[in-house]
Amino acid sequence: MDKIENYDLVFFDFDGLLVNTEHLHYLAYQRMCSSRGKHLDWDFIKYCLIAHGSSEGLRQEIYANFPDLYEKEPNWAILYAEKKEAYQKIIREGHVKLMPGVDKILMLLKEKGIRTCVVTNSFFEQIDEIRSQIPLLQTLNCWITREDYQCPKPSPDPYIAARKKYAKQGDQILGFEDSLRGWQSLNTAEIEGVVISDCLHISFQEQLMQKKVVQFSSFDELLS
Repeated sequence: MDKIENYDLVFFDFDGLLVNTEHLHYLAYQRMCSSRGKHLDWDFIKYCLIAHGSSEGLRQEIYANFPDLYEKEPNWAILYAEKKEAYQKIIREGHVKLMPGVDKILMLLKEKGIRTCVVTNSFFEQIDEIRSQIPLLQTLNCWITREDYQCPKPSPDPYIAARKKYAKQGDQILGFEDSLRGWQSLNTAEIEGVVISDCLHISFQEQLMQKKVVQFSSFDELLS
């Protein structure tokens, strides 16, 4: 990774990287289970390991943890809709905050005149609610949300769409991600990537070591 001022365009994931929504998703799953009479007693680290490990991990582990929940409601789409409703309520309650060091990195990029773009699997309506609560997010120049491409991460589609729409010929591009699926999306799109996370699945850590991927626990650590 070069110095940040050597890049022309910087891509950011959103959930869990810029804002603390991973914690809110975790809380939403707990609330969904609680509404079904189940106590999801995982700590946040265990939740991250499961959620970041595979796209099917949460469904599989929650059903494994509560076999009778599967018997009563085997349709995961219904449970996920209940979780989504709980998540939207949590956002409206005003629990969203920036992750450590995000304010500093965004202000630095603004001062340097470096273009920025969020590339997320989340839908615009959901993102817009969060942006309205945190004015600093308005400093990000461009947004690619779930409506803008066909296949979500780990497919490279989101970053290919972002590069096609916002990159100029000859741009030096850097992408920040916090999950295995996000990093795979960046890597397949052939964009230089940096991982910012203090909660990584063991298989992800092994891949990072093998490919010599730059990693920091937070933007504060990166800037220091």
